[in-house]
Amino acid sequence: MNRAPDLTAAAWRKSSYSDGGGTNCLEVADGHAGIVPVRDSKRPDGPILVFGASPWASFLEGVRDS
Repeated sequence: MNRAPDLTAAAWRKSSYSDGGGTNCLEVADGHAGIVPVRDSKRPDGPILVFGASPWASFLEGVRDS
């Protein structure tokens, strides 16, 4: 059985690439073993995407390389 993580007390941080103007901001919650929760900072009560740590690392590598 695959249960959704409890993220009610998650400490969210904005991407260091955030433009600071309130648009296109991504937030992640650190400290969750094996997963990376991600949300849109403009919609903190909106949906949360949860990625595996390895696919997230691959994504970040691809972004850095582009």
